[in-house]
Amino acid sequence: MRVDVFGIQSCDTCRKARKWLAGQELDFRWVDLRETAPPRADIERWLSAIGAEALVNRRSTTWRGLDEAERQKLDSAAGIDLLLEYPTLIKRPLFERGDEVRAGFGDVQRQWLLDK
Repeated sequence: MRVDVFGIQSCDTCRKARKWLAGQELDFRWVDLRETAPPRADIERWLSAIGAEALVNRRSTTWRGLDEAERQKLDSAAGIDLLLEYPTLIKRPLFERGDEVRAGFGDVQRQWLLDK
């Protein structure tokens, strides 16, 4: 089953993930979040699947540039609007396969990718 990979072209972790996926001969589709912002329905689905703690990249340059009032929005329904405005706040890479979603590229995500 194909996995959709969402990230940013310049992200080192995204490059490593794509290289690893190709090396494992896994079928994947790459989506650059800067070029193709995700629709609201995708963000809602991701939040529902893994929650804001796992979805929001609180170590990003974009996060550090937000003021405290904007950061507080992520804990409310307005958080979706903020993620639409700043898709670089989405933790990368984000993997979606069927109705399952994973964020980040560690051992747990690699094993999940290999299991299916």
